[in-house]
Amino acid sequence: MKRNAILVNALLIIGATVTLFPLLWMISASFMTSGESITWPPHVIPHHPTLAQYRDLFTRLKVGRAFFSSTFIAVVTTLFSLLFNSMAGYAFAKLRFRGRERMFGLLLTALVIPAQVGMLPLFLLMKTLHLVNTYWGVIIPSLTTVLGIFLVRQFMLSVPQELLEAARIDGAGEWRIYWSVVMPLARPILATLAIFTFMTTWNDFMWPLIVLSSDAKYTLPVLIASLSGEHAIDVELMMAGSVVTVLPVLLLFLCLQRYYIAGLMAGSVKG
Repeated sequence: MKRNAILVNALLIIGATVTLFPLLWMISASFMTSGESITWPPHVIPHHPTLAQYRDLFTRLKVGRAFFSSTFIAVVTTLFSLLFNSMAGYAFAKLRFRGRERMFGLLLTALVIPAQVGMLPLFLLMKTLHLVNTYWGVIIPSLTTVLGIFLVRQFMLSVPQELLEAARIDGAGEWRIYWSVVMPLARPILATLAIFTFMTTWNDFMWPLIVLSSDAKYTLPVLIASLSGEHAIDVELMMAGSVVTVLPVLLLFLCLQRYYIAGLMAGSVKG
């Protein structure tokens, strides 16, 4: 029994090491001098740690501007997504209207359609609305998602109907019930949706690449990808840019992961 426990723990440690090694090497390489990461024999710890790569990012390559773009897009998308997805989820879970179940079933079929299929129609729509090369052109298509509506709806099904009926008897309207009664109860799933939306928007590469044409409005993933062509051999600069891109959202997830997991578990209680 003890031997099995040792074996399992050893396998877990090996798996964790293999998983974390690329991240640790990325951070280490970002402190190396140019060309040091591709020397032979390879090494993990920088011989002469330096912040030169980060200085280049924020002075010569203006990565701070891309950081602002990513932050603005991710924050605005997350806030509006919480509002619209929660409203739709509440309607599908608690409001009775004709064709509700059929409409929700039709909505779920969109989950099997690859996102890339809708990018061309979306781009043409953004062009018609004169939103190409604007932040709103990136934000608007992500304001509501089928997955977000589904998560909120599944959670709100577990909210007792008697609680809502009591609020109606006391004279509360649907908006008051949604905002004052249901929303406070939905905090776990809203936290989960906020984390998921922020991380997805922050790491999104394809849609900002399609919509944004100006270097001044590039998000971090798009800017870092553009460096691979301009600075193909500067691995250390690329790693520094990757750290700036990955570390903030990684820290956010580590700080809020218990809410993320709790929200996912709560959302699957009833369906």
